[in-house]
Amino acid sequence: MPKGGRKGGHKGRMRTYTSPDEIDAQMKAEKERKKQEQEAEAAGGAALNDLAEEKLSGSEDSDDENSDRRRAGVEGLIEIENPNRVAQKSKKVTQIELDEPKQLSRREREEIEKQKAKERYMKMHLAGKTDQAKADLARLAIIKKQREDAAKKKEAEKKAKEAVAAATKGINSLSMTK
Repeated sequence: MPKGGRKGGHKGRMRTYTSPDEIDAQMKAEKERKKQEQEAEAAGGAALNDLAEEKLSGSEDSDDENSDRRRAGVEGLIEIENPNRVAQKSKKVTQIELDEPKQLSRREREEIEKQKAKERYMKMHLAGKTDQAKADLARLAIIKKQREDAAKKKEAEKKAKEAVAAATKGINSLSMTK
């Protein structure tokens, strides 16, 4: 039997749902609370800024990045210098460098090398510099020679037949005339 029994409820309790009216009331209360916090922060923030300016007494550091970020809770009251905390800096689209070469994985590099090797081989093969190309050319030369010999033999047989035919024709014409 699955956990929770047949009905699926936890320990026999019924499910409760929040009505839309209650959700609207909660949202309004949340907005009012945030508005009050902002007003209190604006009033308190001005006083804190005055104290910070008196502390620095005219010397400005590169704390603009820290002051831009909104400080929540006690962090705004206490200055903490944590060397382990790294502020995340987001890069803008214009700052991303597209010029630097993309690091390829081992498989991608091997695949590219394989394609380049295949292209080099095909180029050498077409030029007739590979062993396979030399063997193919030798085989083609042998076949070409055999065809030429066969053509010459056929031509010789044809001439011989014509000569025999002419000789028989000459004999036939002599025998007919007699």
